[in-house]
Amino acid sequence: MTQAMKIAIIDDEQDMRQSISQWLALSGYDTETFSSAEDALKILGPEYPGIVISDIKMPGMDGMQFLKKLMGHDSALPVIMITGHGDVPMAVEAMRVGAFDFLEKPFNPDRMSQLAKKATNARRLVMDNRALRRELSDGGQLMKKLIGQSPSMERLREDILDLGQADGHVLIDGETGTGKTLVAHALHAVGSRAGKKFVIINCSALEEEALAKRLFGPMQPEDSQLPAIEEARSGTLVLEDIEALSENLQARLLSVINDQGTPAETRIVGISNMQEAGRTCEDALRSDLYYRLAALKITVPPLRQRGEDILTLFTRLSEQFSEEYGCEAPKVSAQEAAQLLQAPWPGNVRQLINVAERAVLQERRGSGTIASLLMSDHEEMQPVMTTEGKPLKEYVEAFERMLIDNTMRRHKGSIASVMEELCLPRRTLNEKMAKYGLQRSDFL
Repeated sequence: MTQAMKIAIIDDEQDMRQSISQWLALSGYDTETFSSAEDALKILGPEYPGIVISDIKMPGMDGMQFLKKLMGHDSALPVIMITGHGDVPMAVEAMRVGAFDFLEKPFNPDRMSQLAKKATNARRLVMDNRALRRELSDGGQLMKKLIGQSPSMERLREDILDLGQADGHVLIDGETGTGKTLVAHALHAVGSRAGKKFVIINCSALEEEALAKRLFGPMQPEDSQLPAIEEARSGTLVLEDIEALSENLQARLLSVINDQGTPAETRIVGISNMQEAGRTCEDALRSDLYYRLAALKITVPPLRQRGEDILTLFTRLSEQFSEEYGCEAPKVSAQEAAQLLQAPWPGNVRQLINVAERAVLQERRGSGTIASLLMSDHEEMQPVMTTEGKPLKEYVEAFERMLIDNTMRRHKGSIASVMEELCLPRRTLNEKMAKYGLQRSDFL
């Protein structure tokens, strides 16, 4: 959940501090006030979850000195400066140092609210991006995103942990939408290169000349980036759609790999996303490059082979979207659970995300069914038939596990509430939770 934004107000005049605080509080902001820059600096660190509004002219440390200190701690912290009449040159200097904007006394309170909204939105984006970067460097968090108890997902997580500790180049393949880039992030995060550079290039997104320059250089003096091979030095370079590399670029990449020796200075992770029927990455790459990469290979399983993971994922996704849209998550019937399990899912997890979001929007409107969403994606699909001939027992057990999981989650692990809602005695509930690998501690 996105963290609530604060506003720190710094002014040596008590009346000014209180009036600004009261106005912004009425606008729905969480404010805190300080009579001096020195006091504020004890609180305002690089991860301050909000913005700063500060007077420029203050005794002791003035606003300009304060601003420079803040920019030294976190140059992305929005600071709105309050200037006296006629101090526009000082305000311009503050903007040059890094201020977000300035207000000239006497200022319009509505203008201050508009600036506060703009600044808090900017700060929220920065904080969310930082949280995402931390998450993408945290192997434990990334592995938790690879949800599922199916044998294929257990093997995938084991492969990531094993190959993450190895130091060779890797090839990741699998159908579109299965999460291959997430797997590449996890490989980097659980290995010895965690914390080092992680660079992703989509080989199908650039023309050959531009791609050659981005990968190998030479870069022009005005370019701010290093060539990707240099940028990722000692870290990981991920090449999405590696099969799109021309013969010439494949040869240059192979030369780089050969020149690095063992252990590799930069780890190359190729991601293959072959779309053409009957062709594989091995067909598209020159054999010597293919075998250098495919010595360590991970194949990400398609969603249709993951069994009841489909229901687990659908539940998690619909909960996330229901929180985002401020409505109840859709309740899945036994028939709908069977339909989710039977769907062919050509778009894999990416398609499931789309269906879960649309199901939540339908729930908010109070109309539509999960079956209708699946049928709109696959008109040829028979809603109550399966092409894999699974026994009825498997569908019943998958639905039962989902139902207990959802109910436990909704009641935050309260065994008594779950027993009451599902009309189950304690012993039966315990037996079923043990059978399906559900632990009360996961829901508290």
